Amino acid sequence: MLSAKHHQKIITALSILIPLAVAALFGIKINAKLPLFLPPIYASINALTAVVLITAFWAIKNGKRTLHKTLMKLAIGLSSLFLVLYIAYHITSNTTPFGGEGFIKYTYYFILITHIILSIAIIPLVLISFSRALLNNFIAHKNIARIAFPLWLYVAISGVLVYILISPYYLN
Repeated sequence: MLSAKHHQKIITALSILIPLAVAALFGIKINAKLPLFLPPIYASINALTAVVLITAFWAIKNGKRTLHKTLMKLAIGLSSLFLVLYIAYHITSNTTPFGGEGFIKYTYYFILITHIILSIAIIPLVLISFSRALLNNFIAHKNIARIAFPLWLYVAISGVLVYILISPYYLN
């Protein structure tokens, strides 16, 4: 098993590299068109992630550690799959502009901006929490999970809301 020091190096590297890679990939376009049905798939993955997170929270509150551990690994896997599909779609497709106006426009951009900022912030929080659990440091795990869980849940749910709000404009 890796030491806490090794975990920290991996967490730091991923916390920097993932957001930089996503930002860089928005400047890269591959001449291939992925199907328009990908956004509802990765929005569904976000929705499933939210359900898994809530179920994992219920599991740990009810003393079901093994179920909690399995569900948290599933949530990390789902978030990773989301990221791969999201990047694949956006490097092969043009950005869809939001066409709403007035209150809905401000609501959309508020949700989108907070979603983006918190999606970057949760990377180290989730990885630190997961690392502490792997190292059997459950007190430290619980302390960071109290912060990571609601933020990760918000990111998962807000991702679905962003999709719902922009989906009418995909075909325009």
